[in-house]
Amino acid sequence: MCNLNAPSLTLARQALHDAMARTGWDSDAIFGAELALAELIVNAWRHGRTASPVVLVVILGGTLRVSVSDESSDLPEQRRAAELAESGRGLQLIEGLTHRWGAEPQKRGKNVWFELDCAA
Repeated sequence: MCNLNAPSLTLARQALHDAMARTGWDSDAIFGAELALAELIVNAWRHGRTASPVVLVVILGGTLRVSVSDESSDLPEQRRAAELAESGRGLQLIEGLTHRWGAEPQKRGKNVWFELDCAA
């Protein structure tokens, strides 16, 4: 388990990469998880209005769970982006890269998470 309380996207991605590599995940899964994590952090900054979202990484029994907590109580909503829009596809990206994702309200803010199951 790794708990990061830092705004650094690079630090969070590196910690996730290291944890997954140490436990035998393949490079494609690691890349996808890093991309999904980056999207959650950027969403926390942009929509959650949180400078330092809390990132939690847990690998247990062949399942990776990554969660990002921010201070906004607004739960994420999937939307359909216009063809030439520069944003609005993040949750579709997360859905395509992971096995499951969701959001849960917290006492203060929310927690958005995704899970991957190890192929091995």
